[in-house]
Amino acid sequence: MKKIVILSDTHIPVRAKKLPQALVAECETADFIIHAGDWQTMDVFHELSAYANTDGVTGNVDPWDILDRFGKKKIFEIDGLKIGVIHGDGIRNTTEQRAFEAFADDNVDIIVFGHSHIPVMRDAGGVTLFNPGSPTDKRHQPQYSFGLLEIGDSWQLRHVFFDKEQ
Repeated sequence: MKKIVILSDTHIPVRAKKLPQALVAECETADFIIHAGDWQTMDVFHELSAYANTDGVTGNVDPWDILDRFGKKKIFEIDGLKIGVIHGDGIRNTTEQRAFEAFADDNVDIIVFGHSHIPVMRDAGGVTLFNPGSPTDKRHQPQYSFGLLEIGDSWQLRHVFFDKEQ
């Protein structure tokens, strides 16, 4: 069984000084970590990389060093599961629509996106759209969140919701 932590919109150090303990606890036992942008600093990458192999994409507030390192769109294939990752920022349509359209020709199983800080998991024509929310900047959401993907004989994807104190 492979365990993948999925997160986005950490906005460190602007919205938080450090990664929350609820997220760190899952990263400590992760096989892979996917970040869907708005890291804000490479320090977030270095910290996550101390726990597990980490990759992701650039968000709209990320500086050039992050863009140069990660790019704006990626597809990961893990045990036959194709995961498209994009931040989802732009000017037309909704964040969800932009993310979905970005992978229209890529035959992915899951599309991970961020930007809105709103947790989403829904089926769109056989593709799972997944926004993990934010572990550090919940905006108008009741709780902070990130995602967990477990891949074995089948795969399971879910949100992990938590309060700041946890």
